[in-house]
Formats: sequence, structure tokens, C-alpha cells
Amino acid sequence: MASTSSGFSYIERWSSSFYGNLMSLPPRMVDLPNNDEKVFDSELVPSSLAPIIPILRVANEMQLLNPRVAYLCRFVAYEKAHYMDQNSTGRGVCQFKTYLLHRLEIEEEETTCILANNDPKEIQLFYQKFYEDNIRDGEHKKKHEEMAKIFQIASVLYEVLKTVVPARKTDEKTERYAKDVEKKKEQYEHYNILPLYAVGVKPAIMEFPEIKAALNALRNVDNLPMPRIRMTHGGPDDSPVMSTERVKSINDILGWLSSIFGFQKGNVANQREHLILLLANMHIRKKEMDHTGLDSATIQKLKIKILKNYTSWCNYLRVEKKNKTPRGCDTKQVDLIYIGLYLLIWGEASNVRFLPECLCFIFHNMAHEVHGVLFSSLHPVSGETYQEAARDEESFLRDVITPIYQVLLKEVKRNKGGKASHSGWRNYDDLNEYFWSDRCLKLGWPMNPKVDFFIHSDAMQPANERVNQAAAGKRKPKTNFIEVRTFLHLYRSFNRMWIFFILAFQAMLVVAWSPSGSLAAFFDADVFRIVLSIFITSAFLNLFQASLDIILSWNAWKSLKFSQILQYLLKFAVAAAWAVVLPIGYSSSVVNPTGLVKFFSSWAGDWRTHSFYEYAVALYLIPNILSAILFFLPPLRRHMECSNWRIITPKLYIGRGMHEDMFSLLKYTLFWIMLLISKLAFSYYVEILPLIGPTKLILETPIDSHQWHELFPYGTHNIGIVIAIWAPIVLVYFMDVQIWFAIFSTVFGAIYGAFSHLGEIQTLGMLRSRFKAVPLAFNGCLLPLSNKDTKRKDSDKSLQQKHIASFSQLWNEFILSMRMEDLISNRERDFLIVPYTSSDLPVVQWPPFLLASKIPMAIDMAKDFKGKDDNGLFKKIRSDDYMHSAVIECYQTLRGIIFALLEDEVDKMILRNICNEVERSIKEKRFLIHFRMNELPLLSEKLTKFLMLSLVGSENVPERQIINALQDIVEIIMQDIMVDGRKILESAYRGVQVKTEQGFEKLDFYLMQNKSWRQKVARIHLILNVRESAINVPQNFEACRRITFFVNSLLMNMPCAPKVREMLSFSVLTPYYKEDVLYSEADIKKENEDGISTLFYLQKIYPDEWTNFQERMRDPVKDSKYGDQEKEKMDLIRHWVSYRGQTLARTVRGMMYYRQALELQCFLEFADDEAILGGYRNFELHEDHKAFQDRAQALADLKFTYVVSCLVYGNQKKSGDPRDRNCYINILNLMLKYPSLRVAYIDEREEIINGKSQKIYYSVLVKGGEKLDEEIYRIKLPGNPVCIGEGMPEGQNHAIMFTRGEALQTIDMNQENYLEEAFKMRNVLEEFRKPSHGQREPTILGLREHIFTGSFSSLAQFVSNQETGFVTMGQRILANPLRVRFHYGHPDIFDRIFHITRGGISKASKIINLSGNIFAGLNSTLRGGFITHHEYIQVGKGRDVGLNQISLFETKAANGNGEQTLSRDVYRLGCQFDFYRMLSFYFTTVGFYFSSMLTVLIAYVFLYGRMYMVLSGMEKEILKNPSIQQSKALEEALAAQSIFQFGLLIMLPMVIEIDLEKGLRTAVSDFIVMQLQLVSVFFTFQLGTKAHYYGRTILHGVSKYQAVGRGFVVFHAKFADNYRLYSRSHFVKGFELFILLIVYEAYGQLYRNSYLDQFISFSMWFLVASWLFAPFVFNPSGFDRQKIGDDWADWKTWMRNRGGIGILPSKSWELWWEEEHEHLTYTSIRGRVLEIILAFRFFVYQYVIVYHLHIVDHSNSLLLYGLSWFVMVTALLNLMMVPMARRRLGIRSNFPVWFRILKALLFLGFMSVVTALLVLHMLTISDLFAAILAFMPTGWALILVGQACRPLLKRVGFWDALVELARAYDYVMGLIVFMPITILSWFPIVSEFQTRMLFSQAFSRGLQISTILAGMKEKTT
Repeated sequence: MASTSSGFSYIERWSSSFYGNLMSLPPRMVDLPNNDEKVFDSELVPSSLAPIIPILRVANEMQLLNPRVAYLCRFVAYEKAHYMDQNSTGRGVCQFKTYLLHRLEIEEEETTCILANNDPKEIQLFYQKFYEDNIRDGEHKKKHEEMAKIFQIASVLYEVLKTVVPARKTDEKTERYAKDVEKKKEQYEHYNILPLYAVGVKPAIMEFPEIKAALNALRNVDNLPMPRIRMTHGGPDDSPVMSTERVKSINDILGWLSSIFGFQKGNVANQREHLILLLANMHIRKKEMDHTGLDSATIQKLKIKILKNYTSWCNYLRVEKKNKTPRGCDTKQVDLIYIGLYLLIWGEASNVRFLPECLCFIFHNMAHEVHGVLFSSLHPVSGETYQEAARDEESFLRDVITPIYQVLLKEVKRNKGGKASHSGWRNYDDLNEYFWSDRCLKLGWPMNPKVDFFIHSDAMQPANERVNQAAAGKRKPKTNFIEVRTFLHLYRSFNRMWIFFILAFQAMLVVAWSPSGSLAAFFDADVFRIVLSIFITSAFLNLFQASLDIILSWNAWKSLKFSQILQYLLKFAVAAAWAVVLPIGYSSSVVNPTGLVKFFSSWAGDWRTHSFYEYAVALYLIPNILSAILFFLPPLRRHMECSNWRIITPKLYIGRGMHEDMFSLLKYTLFWIMLLISKLAFSYYVEILPLIGPTKLILETPIDSHQWHELFPYGTHNIGIVIAIWAPIVLVYFMDVQIWFAIFSTVFGAIYGAFSHLGEIQTLGMLRSRFKAVPLAFNGCLLPLSNKDTKRKDSDKSLQQKHIASFSQLWNEFILSMRMEDLISNRERDFLIVPYTSSDLPVVQWPPFLLASKIPMAIDMAKDFKGKDDNGLFKKIRSDDYMHSAVIECYQTLRGIIFALLEDEVDKMILRNICNEVERSIKEKRFLIHFRMNELPLLSEKLTKFLMLSLVGSENVPERQIINALQDIVEIIMQDIMVDGRKILESAYRGVQVKTEQGFEKLDFYLMQNKSWRQKVARIHLILNVRESAINVPQNFEACRRITFFVNSLLMNMPCAPKVREMLSFSVLTPYYKEDVLYSEADIKKENEDGISTLFYLQKIYPDEWTNFQERMRDPVKDSKYGDQEKEKMDLIRHWVSYRGQTLARTVRGMMYYRQALELQCFLEFADDEAILGGYRNFELHEDHKAFQDRAQALADLKFTYVVSCLVYGNQKKSGDPRDRNCYINILNLMLKYPSLRVAYIDEREEIINGKSQKIYYSVLVKGGEKLDEEIYRIKLPGNPVCIGEGMPEGQNHAIMFTRGEALQTIDMNQENYLEEAFKMRNVLEEFRKPSHGQREPTILGLREHIFTGSFSSLAQFVSNQETGFVTMGQRILANPLRVRFHYGHPDIFDRIFHITRGGISKASKIINLSGNIFAGLNSTLRGGFITHHEYIQVGKGRDVGLNQISLFETKAANGNGEQTLSRDVYRLGCQFDFYRMLSFYFTTVGFYFSSMLTVLIAYVFLYGRMYMVLSGMEKEILKNPSIQQSKALEEALAAQSIFQFGLLIMLPMVIEIDLEKGLRTAVSDFIVMQLQLVSVFFTFQLGTKAHYYGRTILHGVSKYQAVGRGFVVFHAKFADNYRLYSRSHFVKGFELFILLIVYEAYGQLYRNSYLDQFISFSMWFLVASWLFAPFVFNPSGFDRQKIGDDWADWKTWMRNRGGIGILPSKSWELWWEEEHEHLTYTSIRGRVLEIILAFRFFVYQYVIVYHLHIVDHSNSLLLYGLSWFVMVTALLNLMMVPMARRRLGIRSNFPVWFRILKALLFLGFMSVVTALLVLHMLTISDLFAAILAFMPTGWALILVGQACRPLLKRVGFWDALVELARAYDYVMGLIVFMPITILSWFPIVSEFQTRMLFSQAFSRGLQISTILAGMKEKTT
């Protein structure tokens, strides 16, 4: 054991004491990966020991340099860890200390001192050597990042040194070095973008004048009062304690603010860089930029933008702004102070960032303090002097943010995990809206913790108390709005729409009821008088609306201002008054009144005048008239709403001034007027008018007999039949607006897309025909012209060459990126590449795919040309521009290639003479006379051979072969082609005695290694050699799509690109949780149940890309720098697979294209003409390459930032789970691969506070270092930020403070980007600066998405096409003309400053903001934002590819829309939008889901109405009237429902968009193929998902985020899985409709001969079949016999399992049943009552069918119904006896015998009764089936009622019996569904057809899916 200065081992010092503490603890080692143990042990440190991480990192760094020093570092780390947690109580501390101690014991033996003979001397000498080698002379030689790491190591080494070396034994040299390190280390901290304190070699970004100007302005702290630090000195025992003060050192304005208010160091550093970058980027865009300093206009502009919301808030509350600047002071300095103050508040606010007006309140008070410190000495209230003493670093967090966070935390605990009612707790919106009232000013400053805002939250309800107990009543009321679970929110939010359609229906009904039934009857006096009754209806509807406002907001009245309460009451009073006055007035105009009308008429008395009602109506319409006037004057209305006049007091802070400009208003008004006219005309002539006649006849037809016991025998006018007929019609009337909207939006969207130049280039053929225009369009769109270029003329050849060269740079990088992505092969790459320069050629060098086969065609043309007229031949060649260019290029290039090779002057002269003769002959038009064309094919063959040999090079082939090939070429030209070739030889060798055979032997073979020369040879060889057309280049579908879209986008309208330095800066933010980062080797090789691995599957899905990958992979693996080629090959394969999945690696690669594009664009802007003509890829050889590269990277840093919010990155780093570790390592590798990538995460640490371990949370930003991540910023949080709201919004909010720039793009984990699209980012950002109508600049830019998962299966294609239709045509029409586009997810671009000052880029309240994305758009619109959509740029996106994944996504979307329906945002937009914009808003958001639910409801209402008519016996009576029998009005109206049901409306925009972008033939073929793939079954099935979950969410809630998964779905889902997922949403409803249809078909006779009736019946049966069997039709191997057998066994096991502790719902039916009906446990009383009422419909079956049994013998007695209940109860008791007996007899030893006897007795008894009834002819077989139809629904109704009354049933002991009954029903339903599947599985052709249907696209590509599903792998070499 090595010696120490003390003579004993360090290990001996601690081992006994430590192991003594471990005697009672199990010795467990931390599982570390073997290969990474030495590197990553520092990353496995428990959170409570985080301070030792730097020491362990240094130990790993020193391991190779000096193992003994590394050992000492680890020992010091261990010693420090032991002092921090001596008892090893922290999580993972014991295991880690054990591991570290074990390693120290080994290294104690293995390591020895190198520089000295003991450890103290060793560490000192090493420290001195390290300083001298790295620090002393490195400051001016090394980069800042290198020096930062070196100083960090030096600091740690000195800390170790102080521990190892005894006190006062450190030598003077070491101390001097240590002081120098301590003095300078702050200058070398790790930085994010700006190394603000860099010395020595400064990065290029710090040399930018705009950065210097911003930095200088921020460092101006002159005249600022410096805060003082109080220091206390303790004297000797007899001397007093003395207190002194010193001025704190301040570097800049933010540092000054931090010392005043106590902001954290990390926050200050983060916002310092943030502010500098904002100022610099805004300053650079000034037309007259001052390089010496910032101008006040730049600072003022930023101040206005950041504080605009604060200014609006002050105006709304009518309080004085506190950010005023007194005259005579430094305006720029004061403005920067206020800007910096707001950013510092925002940066440290954590979850409070979601409360923008709360931030305004905080800023308001802190700005007041700043103003006092700067310009006043006394506080205006207290009279005390403003504090100038510096506060501690966490003062602001502790005193301001933490109290508000605690309120949020306590409120969210009341949420009970999403199970509590929204009205029971306050969400983010409630707390933020508290600051919309001047009551917030009563909080005081500093905030008073005794104010009700804080104090009420302490009255928490104990967990064991019920909701209605006293504690619950102490909660603070909601603010302004309550999210009550009721469908009435739809009416309350969109009451104007419902009133309009109700009144229109009433008016049309009145007109249609008139004798004539024509629209002209409207002008009849009597009809018109009745039509005027619609105003009475309107009055009652308004009264209903006013009542809803009071009822639904009742619990929020305590938080409302008196003016708001008065407004509610006055609105109700006025509505009630009109509801009384208008009926009275109307009654006065009725002739011969009776009944209630007579009462009102007599009560009116003297008011009976003919015109009273008309006057009342005119008065009633005055508010509507005023609204109409303001509707056509949007500027006036906007000004009135935003004016804050006291006479027009705005109701709320937001939702004001949202009105569009006049032009936009007219566009969407015209859209809706045309739509409403069409809809109302259709409703009148198809739905209403045809039913009027039959309705009148039904009302007049007497019906005397009923086939059941009539409960209302004295009812008149057959009102039940009328309701049964009209109910579905009324529902269709309200639903079919969605159909008309889909039709009109599709038509208008297609027209708008065509005018936007979409689809102008649909195919590669169209691309070739227009490729000549591409360079010009490219230069016009993507390249900003310099001032020098604008002065040149367009005909300037040098400018044209530069433009072509610029185009070629970007085009070639685009092509090369596709090659690196393996979309194209090397050959296709060569076909598509454009040469960088053509300066030595008179023609443009087009890419070879345009010139392919042109030279062979020209040769054949010349060979076959008859005649000697040059003009004829040349005219043919010139007729094809590409052929003409190819001929000239080949001639000129070949001449240059050969001439450059020749070294002999005589040979050069011969070649020169030949060329001169060719050119002279062409000029004199004697070319065909002097040259023979029939030998050109031979010459072409020889040239091709020569070029190929030249490419191979003299190193691989003998030089003699190359010489012979060249000599053959010359010989053919001289002897066979030229007529007078011998003369040229004679003139060349005149006077020289040289033989001809010896010519052309001296060649410059070294030239063949020249890169530029070889590129020319390769290009000409390709053009000469390719004889076939390149019409299919590239062959890959994705490559073709990307090329055509990119070129097409250049022809669209887009803003011109600014210069890189003048473009808007932007960030990209991606939230990440635990998704796949990069697939591991095990992941890609893991086989499913069929033996299919992910790698094998993708090889079949993408065979061409796999071939391209193998071609690309050969060189890097062959030339591997590492020894393990197989490992590197596997890494490449892992990346190939990951880049085809939905992984973080794919997303990051795509987003980093932005940086690559910016660097390339910098090259095009700043490089000189010579460098551009030389090519971007050849620029490395340029002498200025290094300086230029640094400048380009600095500009990219200035303009682009990418942050990934990995919330659990810190936990993954420390986790022992292999998957988490793999994710951590992959994320780390991404940071190392992309140095500009930043990762923000929540670091959870355990700290001992007051003797207790507490969790402390930090927001941390890291970047890639040399081997590990490097921490940049660390900001302490008030608590766990993720537990307050929804996960993804909280993740975005946590990381948004680390983003930079003026724009922010949100990118999800399932998205990617493309290099060619990144080129257009400058253009799309210019949309923020474009002047818009109404003087509003956009706040959100919507971008187009491409769904890249459409090729996986037919389901993936359905979803891909559906999503494509929405993100293109759908959002196109939403943005223009409808103006209701919001934020539907990613990849929208936000105006970052606008949104960070208004609550962020999403909303995060639990449950209500489940779909957090759209709320960002709603919030932006409510706050005056303007949202656009742009389709010239696209981002890739992945979607779900399996049915279960898709259904989970649809479930999440339906749940989210259900919560939206209840939200205040939807209510406010519905109320504040004008009428037509409100219609657009409704039908594009919650209205779509409500219409889906109505579609299903219509089927129910129609069938229940039919059942009522059929089984009541009224059908027979109605059939007696032929007019009724021949009427087909009902079916015509219901046809609309079927159209919606089949998904035809969803497919309409999909097909039209395909037609627009790909052509009509493609659209028609895709439509037919999708129909053959049962797309209608899929959409019908998804309709049920939407309807079920949307309705359930509104009624009961308990929504939660659904993790849908993003993997490759190639596996078979088990029957039990499908049953669990779809049982209640589809199967139960499908069986209900099935029974209804059976009853209708068995007993009904009406409408049997109608084709429309057959269509309606077919649609109903289709609906049933889709809901019952779609999960199995779209399930891979769903009809495989072996899997069917396995599924049945698994399902039976699941059904029998009764659950228990630790058993999942997927393993037990009982646990699943409990979880499935969990919403009924937490629903309100109202929800339970509604559930019971809905369940009552199942009791109808028994009542109506019992009277049709033969055994009742046509009796209508009510006693029969009672007898049927006796039979029902008896059957249920017998049914439940078996499972109950199993439980009760289970404890007996002879249980099986007794149980079998019981089952036998029950069976014999049942069979005896049935047999007796059959023998006595009292019962028939049909009665048995009818009884099943009657009693089965009754049993289900009892189950539903029992679930709603669960507490009662448990109390009386019936709950277990109910559970067994439910189990029996699930058994039966599962068996019925399973039987057809089993039968079909007996026929192999069914399974083959299903496979072909699911994977038909794959079959068309030859993907052998049948082989995949059979698990038969092919052997590949």
C-alpha cells in the first residue's frame, strides 16, 4: 500500500468507520455499464452528493495523465461524500459510497507516485506542471471553451491539494499559481452563445459590432447608486461586534438589478445573454447602423414590445405606469433597466410564467422600487429611505415567487389527479384573472401573506373528508368563469348560432305549413304574422341564455366585481321583460284568441292596438341593428373596445379588439352567406317541406288500436308518431351544416391553393420541363441581391454565372443531404448534381438527369442525317435546348480534359488544329462536308472507354492502356471522321522527323488525381455513357416528392430572403420525456411473436433505401479509424433504423439543418466570386477558410438556437435502468455530435435542511463538452414545476427561458426537417415583418406538415392522407378567408416576445388544458394576435400507424375537445367573435366533434323511433294512407347522416388536395384504392371513438393524457387487448344498434320498397359491422387460426382472473371493469342522474316486445308486463346463483361435487320449464328469440343503473352480484364477437385478403409482407 505524508493509508482512515455504518445495510453495487464505468461513474452520483461530481470528472480526466492524482481526487470525493451524509441516509448514497470505496481500495494498491515519493508532494508538483503546461501560456493560444475546462480542472485540483496537503505545508509557488487561477477563472466559465468575459483569443461572435454595442450599453452603470454589502466582524471576547459596509462590485445593469432585488446568478447570466442577443439582432436591422453604440430607437422598440402587455394592463386597471423616465436622465440606461427587470422577473418566475398579469403586478411594484432608488430618496407611503443594501441571491425567489407557487401547488392538490370537479379548485386562469381586478393591488408590496389570495389556500381538505363537508366550503371561489360539466356550454358559448338556426327552422316550418307551401307564402299577411312569432322564440332563448350565465357562474359571484354582477342581473331582467312583453304584444294581433292567448289579450287591455307588436319588435331589434352597424365598422368597434373609456367599461381584460379589417370581414362574410343560403335551401326543400304533407295526414288520421298497453290512451293527434318522424330530421338539420361547411371549405381551399401556385409541378416530367426557370426563381426567392449585384445588368455574364453558381451550391447540398439520408444512390446523386461553375463554357451546365441520353440521341441523329446542309442538322439539335447544351458542353469539356493531359507541344498543336477545323467548318456551314458522321458511334465508344480509364487512374490500370485509348480516339478522328485529317498531321509534323505512332504518349498522369479535373471527367462520362432516359431519376418516392415540392415552392409567393445578418433570430424548442432517442442494437434486432425484427421489417418497407445505405456504408466502414469495424457498422445501422422511426435523433438531425443552411447562406453572401465559383465543398482549400468558417458559425449562433427540453435527463443520468441509461448516453452523444444543441432539464437534488432531507429542484441548461455534458446555467425553482400542470406545456415553460431570438418554432418529438426547407426559413420569418391588413403583424406563423409514416400500412396511409388534408387545405381555409386558424400543434412559429409576455406558447392547467396546443392559439387570438398559414415551407411529421395507436390519439383529441367545450377560452371567443367568424370557429373546433356525436345520435333516434312505430301498431294504421306510404322524405333527409358516417366528408378535402398537388388521375386512383382497403370502415369506426369520448368527457370528465406510442406496429394485438380498448366505446353501442335493427327488420313493414330506405338500412348495418369488427379487420394476422386460438385462451384467462394486489387491469377482468367505470366513481350527482336516465332506454325493449309474444295471445294487459319482470328476476337469480355458489362453496372440500349438482339442477329446471311450454303450444321458438331480445337489454340496464348507484349497492350487499352479472354479459358479448372471427379464420383466403388489404402499398413495392407476417426470413448476403 502506497505511503502518504502521515504514514498510513487514506483508505484506512475511513474504511472502519464507514463499514461500521454499513453493518445493517445490504451491500448492493450500482449497476454500471462495463465499457462506460470509468467515464460515467461521475454521472451516477446520487442527487444528495451532487457537489462531488466535478471532482470525479476531474479524476476521470487525470486517469491517463497521472493515475495517482486521479486516485487522490476520488479519495477527496469520497471524504466529502462521507461528511455530507455520514449515515448514508440519502437515496442511493450507501450503494455509491460502497462502489467508490471498493474502487479506492483497488487503486490504493495499483497506483504509485510519479513525480515525487509521497502524495502531498506529488499533487503539488502535478498542479504546478498542469498550470505551466495549460494556463500560463494557453490564454492567448487556446479557445475559450478549452480554457474554461482547464480552469475548472485547476480549481478542483487545488481543492484536492488542500485536502491532501497538511495545513501550512503548501509551497509558495503553488499558492501563487492558485491565486492566479482564482483571479481569472470567472473569465473562463462555460458559456452558452456569448463568451462575455473572454480574454485572449476571442471568438468571432464577440467581434461583431452589434454585439459590442449591446454589451457596452448594458455595461453602462454610470450614475447608478451602488448597493452596499453589510459585513459583521466578531472581535475578541472583550471587544464588541463591529459592522462595516462596502460597495458591491457591479459589472452591468442586470448585475445592479440582481443586487437590488436578489435574483439568482444563473438567471442573471441567462437573461444577460438573452438581452444582448435581442438588442444586437434588432440593432443590425437598422438601415443606418451605428457601429459605436446602440441608438435609443432600438432600445425603445424592444421596450415597447416587451412591456406592451404591462402598459395595456395598467390602462385597463387605470393605474399609473411605473416605468416612466424623467426628463434629463439617460433614457437608454433607464429603458434597459426596465427591460432587464422584466426579463429577470420572467426568467425566475417558473410556473408563474403562466400568469402574465401576475408578472405585470410584480413588475409594477418592482419598477416602482427601481424608480424610487433612481429618482427618489423616500418611499411615498412609509416615508422610509429606499433600500440600497444588496440582497442575497435567492431573495426574489423566496419572497415573491415561492408564495405564489405554493398557492398553485395547494390548488392543484384539490384537483385530486384530475378526478375533482373543475369548480372545486382554481387553475392557472383563475389565479391569473385575479390580477385583472384592482383587488390585486391590495396584496401590497412586499406581498402580505395574510391576504385572502394566500390565506384561503391553507384551509386544505383532509384526505379522509367528503367533498361536501365544511372544509371544502372554505375554498376561494373561481374567478370570472366556472368550467361546469354540461352540454349547455355549447349553447352558452354559441348562443347566437343556435338562435339563428332555431329561428330559421321555425320560420321555414311556418312557411312550409302554409296552404301553398311555397316561399312566396312568406309575403302572405297571415303567414308573415305567424313568422313574426320567431321574435318571441328569440326572447325566450335570450332569457335561457341569461339564466345560464347566472346559473353556470353562480359559484364565481364572490370573485366578481359589482359591475359584472349588475350586468348579469340587468341582462336577465331585460331578457325576462322581453319574454313577457313580446308574447303579450303578439297575442293582441291574434284574431279570435283562445286559451292562454286569450288570457294575455284580455290582460293587455287598452294596449290592444294593431301595431303594438310591430313597435315592440322594432324596439327589440335596436341592439341587433347597432351590432350590425358596428359589424361593418370594425375599426370603430376595435377602438371602442380597446379605449378603456369608463362609459364603455370592458367586461374582461382579454377578448377586446379582435375584429378583422374590412376586406377580410367581407371575404368570410361572403363565404358564410353563400353557405347558409345553400344549407337553408336544402333544409327547406329536402328536409322540411316534403314532411309537412305526411305530418298533416298523420295528425288527422285516427288510430284506435295499439299492440301494447297504451300508457296515454287519450292522447290526440298522434303526437308520438310525429315526434318519432321529426326528431331525426331536426337533428339532421343542425348537423348538416358541418357537411355544407366541409363542401364549401374544400372548394374555396382548392381555389385558393391553385391561386397560390400549389401543384404547378406535380411530377418529375413537369420538373424537367420547367427546370430552366428554377435558377431564376431560386435567386429571386432565396438569395438577397447585394448592392453591387443590383447595379449590374441582367445580361451581365459574370452575374449570371454567379447566380448559377449560387444556385448550384444550395441545390447540390440538397442533393447530397438526400444521399446522406439514403433516399438516392450514388449514381442518382451524380445525375442530380449541378456543376459549381461553367465560366469556361458558353452554355449552362444542367444536371445530368436533364441531359441523359441526349448525346447518344444527337449521335444517332447525326449518323442518320441525310444531306449536306448543316442548318438542317443543327436545327434539329437546337430544337431540344438540353440536347444543344449537352453537345456544346461535351465538345468544350472534352477538349479541355484532353488538352490538360497533353505534355507534348506537337500533340497540343494537333488537338488545337482539329478544334479549329471543327469551329471553322461550323462557322462556314461546311461541317457535314468536312466531317463524316457515320463514325461518331465508334468515337463515342472510344471516348467512353478513355474517360472510364482516366477515372480509374494510372494507379489501378497500366498507363499504356490510357495512352492507347487516347491514340485510338485521335486516329478515329483523323482518319475516319475528318475528310482531310492527314493535312493536319502534316502541318503539325512539318520539319519534325517523328512517326505518327509515337504521338500522344506524353501525358500528365498526376493530373488524374486532381479533384476538379476528375469531377469534369465523371460528368462527361455520365453524359456520354447513359443511353436510357433518366425519367425515373430519382426512383425513391420520397426523394421525388421533396424535389418537386422544393422546386414548386420557389414558384409560390414568398417574401424575399434578407441577408443572414438582417434576418430575424429564432429558436427551436422540442419537448422530450422518455421517448426513444436512438434505437439500440437489441431494439432493432428484437423479434416479435412472428420472428420479425424492426430491422428486417424496415429493410422490406424501404428496400431501395437499404440498398443505398449499404452502398454508402462500404467506404466509412472500410476506412474506419477505429479497430472495431463491426461496432461502427452496427452504429450506422442503428442510425439508419432510428432515422426511419419517430425518434429524438431524427428530430435533432432535422432541426440542425437550420444551422447548416445558415452557414451555407453565409458563404454565398460573404465569399468572393472566386470562392463561390470554386464551390462550397472546395472552400476548405481557400486561404481564408478558417476565418470565414468562424464568422459563419458565429452568425449561425447569433441567429439560431436549438433547445431540447428533456425533463428527466437528470434522472436518466443517475438511473440504473438500462433503457434510461441508454437514453442518457444517446442524448449526450447528440450534444457531442451537434455542439450548438442545448438540453434543458429539471435537476432534482436532495439537501439536508434543518436535519431533514428535502428535495430541491433546479432548471439546468447543458451542452456537449469534450466527453460529457457541461453545465451552463442553473436556476433554482420554488418546487417541482411539472406537478402543477400538464406535462408537455410545463416542459416547454421550463425550457423557454433558455431560448433566444425574436421567433420560436415549436417542434414535437415525432417531427423532422429537411435541408432544402431550412433554406427558406429566412423567408418565412420575414412574414413577421410584412405589413398586414388592419396594421397587425402576425403572432403565429402556421407551417405545412408532411406525414412521413404513410407507407407503413393502409391504416397509416389513411391517417396520413387525412392529416395531410387538414394541415394543407384545412388550415389554408382557416387562415384565409375564415381567420380562425389557431395553433394545432407543431411546427408553428411564434412571435416569441409577444407570447412570453402573455403566458407562453401553451396553457397548462390540469385536465381543462389537456390539448394545450390549441389554447396557445386561442390565447393569442384573445390577446389581439394574428395567425397566418404558409405552404411554401414544410416540416416532416410522424403519425400513429396502428389502429390501437390511432384510436388512442383520437381518444386524446376527443377528450381534449370535450374539455375545450367547457373552457373559458372557447366561451369568450364564441361571445366576442362576430357572427360569421363565430360560425367558423364553432365548426372547426368543438362543433366538429359535436356533429360527430349528433351523427351517432341520429342513428339511435331514428331506430328508436322506428321501433316505437312498429311495435306500437301505429305503422299498420299509417300504411293505410297511400300518400304517407309513398313519401320518401325521411330517407332523403337521413341520407346526409350516412354521408357523414361513411367519412366521405373527411375524404373530400383529402381527395381534392391530392388532385391539386398530384393530379386528378392520382386522386381518383388513390380514392378507389382506399375504398378497396375499407377506408369507410375505418372512418366509421373512428366516428364512434370521437362520439363516445367527447360525450363522456363532458358528462363525467376524468380525462387524462394518452401516451399513444410511436413505434413500428407490426405485431398482432390480442383479442383481450382489443376488447378492453373498444368494449364500451364501440362493442356495447354496436350491439345496441344491432338489436334495434333486428327488431326493426323483424316487425317493421314501412318503406320496404324504397332504394333510399335500403341505403339507410345499409348504412345502419354498416355502422354496426364497423363498430364490432373493425378492430379485427385492421389487426395484422387478425384471421390467423393459430393466433385466434391463442387469443381465445388468453381472453378466457383474463375473464376468470379476479385480480388482487399488484395485478394489472390487463391481467384481470375485474380490475379492468373497475378502471373502465372509474369516471362514475368521481362524477357529480348530476352525472349519475343523467347516466341513470340514459340507461332507462334499455327498459323499453322488454315493454314493447313482451306484448308481441305468441304466448300472450294479443293481450294488452299491464299485468303481462309485471309477469315479465317476475320471469326476468327469476332468470337473473338463477344466473347469479352459479358464480355466488362458486364463492360460498369454495371453502368446502367437496366443492366440485356440490357445484356440479347445483349447475345440473338449474339446467334441468330451465329445460323442463321450456319444454313444458313448448309441448303445451304456449311458447314458440320465435318467442324464445324474442324473449332474448327483450330481457338482455333489461339486464344491461340494471348493470348501468347499479354502476351509477354503486355506494348504495355496496351498502345493501348487492355489489358482488352486479359484478358477476356484468362478467356474464362481457362473456356473452366477447363470445358473439369472437364467433365470426373464428369461422372466417377457417378459410385461408380471408387471412391472405386481409394481409393484402392492410399492406397493399407494401405489396406494390414488392415488400413481401406475407413473408414478414409468416415469420419466414430470407437469407441475405
